[in-house]
Amino acid sequence: MNNDSTARIVDALQRWIAQAPPGAKVPSNRALMAEYGAGPVTVQKAMRKLAALGLVESRPGVGTFVRTVRTARPLDYGWQTGALRSPRTRIPALSTPMRSGRPDTIGLHAGYPDRELLPERLVRAALARAARSDAALTRTPAAGSPELQAWFAGELAEAAPVGVAPPSPRDVVVLPGSQSGLSTVFRALVGSGSPLLMESPSYWGAIVAAAQTGVHVVPVPSGADGPDAEELARAFDETGARAFYAQPNYANPTGAQWSAELREEVLGVVRAHGAFLVEDDWAHDFGIDTSAQPVAAHDDAGHVVYLRSLTKSVSPSIRVAAVVARGPARDRILADHGAVSMYVSGLLQAAAVDVVTQPGWRTHLRSLRRQLRSRRDMLAAALAEHAPGAHLAHLPPGGLNLWARLPDSTSLDRLVRDCEAEGVTIAPGTEWFPAEPPGPYIRLNYSVPDPDRFPDGARVIGRALSDA
Repeated sequence: MNNDSTARIVDALQRWIAQAPPGAKVPSNRALMAEYGAGPVTVQKAMRKLAALGLVESRPGVGTFVRTVRTARPLDYGWQTGALRSPRTRIPALSTPMRSGRPDTIGLHAGYPDRELLPERLVRAALARAARSDAALTRTPAAGSPELQAWFAGELAEAAPVGVAPPSPRDVVVLPGSQSGLSTVFRALVGSGSPLLMESPSYWGAIVAAAQTGVHVVPVPSGADGPDAEELARAFDETGARAFYAQPNYANPTGAQWSAELREEVLGVVRAHGAFLVEDDWAHDFGIDTSAQPVAAHDDAGHVVYLRSLTKSVSPSIRVAAVVARGPARDRILADHGAVSMYVSGLLQAAAVDVVTQPGWRTHLRSLRRQLRSRRDMLAAALAEHAPGAHLAHLPPGGLNLWARLPDSTSLDRLVRDCEAEGVTIAPGTEWFPAEPPGPYIRLNYSVPDPDRFPDGARVIGRALSDA
């Protein structure tokens, strides 16, 4: 009976609303109860249904009114074209690893590790302690908290061989994430319009940072073992560049790690040209078969500018990184950092140093190594079985990614689209090349959620490859 009464009231009010002007006040619930002989619950149901249909809107304390119909029209922002003019450099669109996938998607495109690979207990406890400390209410020094500066310097000093002077805490500048650090370093040490040598393929974020700062990127080919030192020397000679950006440990996307011999060769080339090596050690904590060996630990003449991030290994919410630089280079980097972000949240710095100085941090890293090895091998085996056309040049000794070469005839756009249509998101390799790619590649992250679905994802990639 109530449902019949509700429908009767809704039908009658729809006819009334069709004749009423926008903004007209709907009779009160008490008036409707009297008119239709209905109870308050029935009238309230009718009004909720009308609101769900978009016919009325309630204004608390005032009443219910006929909703104003808003005519959809395209907005004109053409004036901004004249005001903005052409950009000096075109910044690439948001990279695939930054996209959020649907909950049911097999997301092999991600740029961050799965939550179960993070030290969640340590992070929660550290944030709680930091919130109760003075760090929650005070400003930290521009270069960073002394405790965190000392930790970054000490970690690098542990890797320094005999005869090489280790960095001091003063050489450390704490940053709000390594992406911010890349922009700062490129601005401070290279400058708009000047050449920057960069491994190719290379981290997409470094390519974006170079574009954002107006730096002219000169690609240097790099493979499963890293760049060729002679090719690097030739690029320095031809361009007059004074900086080379590289990832000597577990490079994104290839997973390559430089040998000790290559490390010395590259350092020799950089020193001979009076240049900087911008070393991005983003994957320091993600060693699997080997451990990270920072090039910066072998240089005390200020040629290596070292970037070390904690964001991926501690928590995406704790965006804390550091750059270790010596001499005037450090002063320029600090000046740029101060102009852009002033200082990094003391709360985040306190939480970060708390996590990495807990005994449980080392235990977590040992467990992480085992988990990453299992995931890497599982995804590689699934590709070999179900998508043999996705060729792995090597099995990376660390990092988070597999870098697969596809047949030359592959339509990469179609492959990505077809995989996504079947619930698998992959990252096209084009985003990791600062110039034209030499062939079709895809990057697959094995630290994503649901590793048990890797075989299903590989099957989809295999089927899509046969069509693309």
